[in-house]
Amino acid sequence: MKNYSEEFKLFLQKKACSHIKTIIFPEGSNLKIIKAASICSTLKISKCILLGEKKYIQELSRRNHIDLDNNILIIDPSRIRSKYVRQLIGLRKKKEVLSDHQALQLLYDNVILSLLMLSSGDADGVVAGINRTTADVIRPAFQLLQHNCRDPFVSSVFLMLFSNQILVYGDCAINRYPDSAILAKIAIQSANTATAIGILPKVAMLSYSTGSSGSGKSVDRVREAVKIAKNSCPQLLIDGPMQYDAAISPEIAQIKLPNSDVAGNATVLIFPDLNSGNITYKAVQQASQIISIGPILQGLKKPVNDLSRGASIDDIVYTTAMTVIQSF
Repeated sequence: MKNYSEEFKLFLQKKACSHIKTIIFPEGSNLKIIKAASICSTLKISKCILLGEKKYIQELSRRNHIDLDNNILIIDPSRIRSKYVRQLIGLRKKKEVLSDHQALQLLYDNVILSLLMLSSGDADGVVAGINRTTADVIRPAFQLLQHNCRDPFVSSVFLMLFSNQILVYGDCAINRYPDSAILAKIAIQSANTATAIGILPKVAMLSYSTGSSGSGKSVDRVREAVKIAKNSCPQLLIDGPMQYDAAISPEIAQIKLPNSDVAGNATVLIFPDLNSGNITYKAVQQASQIISIGPILQGLKKPVNDLSRGASIDDIVYTTAMTVIQSF
């Protein structure tokens, strides 16, 4: 029987291997990160930079029988912070005036340091968040990488690796209370991400109501988002509002929304707000014990991806593969 999860992981691995890229892990002293970096190097998913004290990381690796090969570079942040002071001052000059001392103090945050390394071309992507909140990763990424964008907009998806299908969930990490225009942007960005990883996007805009069966501000907001997305991308397969069961079950879709090209076969599911999205992805992941890759950030000029603090080693490995793919 075909296992979509295993096939998809192999697809990500092979696609990442097709280009040699370097990914920075600012939490390089974390045991899960070290193990994941070793796997990424062995599978040739990426070259890796671990930020942290070299002797500590080497000793931790030795005690845990982890092989750190030549594709894994350990960099002590104290040796390189001063190199990025002027760059940080330049990136922030439109928002605030920083002294050399203030910039150096900010660079004691390894996430900020890793973003400066990414911005300067010393690496191709950043994977962080195993010890940090999503805000700790997203806020500096937005400030440092999007500082001169005309219409900066960042959203996220999780890739849910079921044995019988791969689903894209958005936005379960960034935008709390999106209005119709933002929901439409999330849908379009998420569809583009699906396309980039070989998934035909069929976008279901989720709600507590399917079709015209219910009403209310929340439902109307989703319905309007569908119109906006269709106007922006007429070729996009998108429908809603619809309930989760109508989105993924052909039998239920035939009853609730029989004339839809999306219902029953949705591959991209857009939640109406962060509350419903985050609760659902965690509930599904824990109940099904599946790999959940993400949150994968969409809309940044260079790839930065946030890890759930409960991320498994597999989650980290394949989030790294996605980060490599985004850097192409």
